[in-house]
Amino acid sequence: MKKILLTLFYFLLCAGFVLIVLLWAVVLRENVNAGEPVRIFLPAGSDFRALNDTLDRVGILRSRKSFIITSRLKSFGKTVKPGSYVIEPGMSNNSLVNMLRSGRQTPVMVTFNNIRTLDELAGRIGDQIEADSASLAAFFDDGSNYSADGFERRTLIAVFIPDTYEIYWSADARSFYRRMLKEYRDYWNDDRTEMAEARGLTPVEVSTLASIVDEEASREDEKPRIAGVYLNRLRLGMPLQADPTVKFAVNDFTLRRILNRHLEVDSPYNTYKFPGLPPGPIRCPSRSGLDAVLNAEKHEYLFFVAKYDGSGYHHFTRTLAEHNRYASAYRRELNRRRIYQ
Repeated sequence: MKKILLTLFYFLLCAGFVLIVLLWAVVLRENVNAGEPVRIFLPAGSDFRALNDTLDRVGILRSRKSFIITSRLKSFGKTVKPGSYVIEPGMSNNSLVNMLRSGRQTPVMVTFNNIRTLDELAGRIGDQIEADSASLAAFFDDGSNYSADGFERRTLIAVFIPDTYEIYWSADARSFYRRMLKEYRDYWNDDRTEMAEARGLTPVEVSTLASIVDEEASREDEKPRIAGVYLNRLRLGMPLQADPTVKFAVNDFTLRRILNRHLEVDSPYNTYKFPGLPPGPIRCPSRSGLDAVLNAEKHEYLFFVAKYDGSGYHHFTRTLAEHNRYASAYRRELNRRRIYQ
């Protein structure tokens, strides 16, 4: 009897050892097909079934069953962390479960430029992260979300400097804003803040002027010169008379010609009607626009008008008489091309 029990013990021990080896083989098994890395997206609220459905849909697992076994062995499945994950070819069940269980997601590249309004920004970003345009727009609409940071809705767009950023796909509206605020504060280091102060401007005012320069300039190399014109006007107390601010005021960015009726619009953004800078940026100011204001060309020009040769460059002048001659030539060219508004 004792011998039988001992034999049974050894049998169970061996069976257990074999079972452990087999299970460990499942855990360490390469279970991701060869090929290119695959990115999956797990929205907030996803459960283990939704995860498996996603993996089935992209068709990267050699064995769904072995993945489920490994998940159970490693106590993964009760909670699934949302995010965007890049699954590499040849990953083992163990590596895949560890990545998903820890929430070790791979950031997405979020890009935005040529943004004129917060609603437009919400739409652009909502296409690139989990937070949709509605939640982003609602966040922007609520001033309590950013008033403690020194912004109001009219100035908030200054925070968002166009570029490409690494951001976690699962970011909500607040997380996106906080990330962009960090980028904004990184840009406004002590040196740049001192440069702004030397021009008698706050960082937000630099952003406001930069947004106008961005709209005026078709050529990057002209931005510092255009910025210099506006700084000269501000210093002398002259109205900026910037056409892009009128387009913003009438909410029509398609205008190719500013008419007298546009100049009469009663808006603080109408820099023909109201002196000084408008109350906030008229678009997301670019880095080149910001740099152009901070490093504006020093000159005596007070006027500029687009050249009528279609080059995208401008005539810069010191006197109104000179300016009017070039402006008349430009209007004649617009008439010749039948551009009346």
